[in-house]
Amino acid sequence: MEKLQAVFETVGGWVWGPAMLILLVGTGVLLTVRLRGLQFTKLPMALRQAFTRTPGQEKEPGDVSHFGALMTALSATIGTGNIAGVATAVVLGGPGAVFWMWITAIFGMATKYAEGILAVHYRITDARGEMAGGPMYYIERGLNMKWLAILFALFAVVASFGIGSSVQSNSVAESIYTSFGIEHALTGVVLTVLTAIVILGGIKSIARAASVIVPVMAVVYVLGGLIIILLNLEKLLPALSLIFTDAFTGSAVAGGALGTVIRYGVARGVFSNEAGMGSAPIAAAAAKTDHAGRQALVSMTGTFLDTIVVCSITGIVLVMAGQYTAGSTGAALTTHSFNAMLPGWGGYIVTFGLVFFAYSTILGWCYYGEKCAAYLLGTRAVLPYRVVYVASVMMGTIASLDLVWAASDTFNGLMAIPNLIALLLLSGVVVKETKDFFNKIDKGELPK
Repeated sequence: MEKLQAVFETVGGWVWGPAMLILLVGTGVLLTVRLRGLQFTKLPMALRQAFTRTPGQEKEPGDVSHFGALMTALSATIGTGNIAGVATAVVLGGPGAVFWMWITAIFGMATKYAEGILAVHYRITDARGEMAGGPMYYIERGLNMKWLAILFALFAVVASFGIGSSVQSNSVAESIYTSFGIEHALTGVVLTVLTAIVILGGIKSIARAASVIVPVMAVVYVLGGLIIILLNLEKLLPALSLIFTDAFTGSAVAGGALGTVIRYGVARGVFSNEAGMGSAPIAAAAAKTDHAGRQALVSMTGTFLDTIVVCSITGIVLVMAGQYTAGSTGAALTTHSFNAMLPGWGGYIVTFGLVFFAYSTILGWCYYGEKCAAYLLGTRAVLPYRVVYVASVMMGTIASLDLVWAASDTFNGLMAIPNLIALLLLSGVVVKETKDFFNKIDKGELPK
């Protein structure tokens, strides 16, 4: 087991190395240029599309609303990376890593937009009458490379049992045990039952649950963070100044390595918002929409909300607290920092966020995994997949996960390679669909 873990850690180090990070960010930069900075000029419109209902939307093909698709994607995206991942970036890369997380998100918005366009453009109706889409479909139908589509789906199924379920349930059990002393197994039983109730109902059930859980958990966590910032306002400007100066000097990192600041900022930014990973477009394909461009705008807001909003709260509080050199890392550092800034309540804010962020990730990743399983084996694989997935939630709360984490982190990274190839080769389709969408809006053929 130790040798196998070492192999996965070695492969994972290569997969998540500088070449991958350059490819991820480079794809976002290229798409930003080709789309003429759409994530800047169309963000207000995108947010309006996400949180309001387009006239006649309920009659459009699809399984859930724009909002439901966004919340399903966000349920999987807003997870432990927003709490533990940001803390790890600040410890290993210094305060400047927060700045590079922002940069990654800005270009990642263009990537997420392109994923949304292709997801809807190439989606199909499966044997159960549900929409099915995502990288495996736009790789097969857009590039005629079924072997690459199969690889993506296989990587995603394997990753779902780790990064999607067992790793998340383990985080919940650890957090509840630390805060309340409740045993892991008891947490596991409750979490497994709650997961089964939701996911056995399919995408509509997952979207309904996500549409309640995600807004509540995000608002509570963000408001809690904002209260901490407002109560310690005198530390805000020095913290922001440190973030911006350290981003270009690396002075807070041992040896002053600027490359380390950039690497960890980019890596944790991508890990948090999943732009380019190929997971979110699977949810985007389920949306009821009159045009691929409309859902693409909605998908784009996911990266903005995840990193520019939620991760920023964590990062700024961590830098304001100044405890990132004290030896703690991950969720423990975030808990200590929030507690130091808001004694008594700060730790509970982090516990609340971690529990609900992780639970929502379990729900969202089940949908990703089952769609990939169905692509590989047909819709008959969906129910068995859900049963095994629910079991993996329980296992995660009581098992040691070092090997699982190393393996799932590797497969999570491997997912990105087929997806990024498709995004680059199909960028012309993204531009064409974008022009068609906005031309139809200008002519009054589609509502704004």
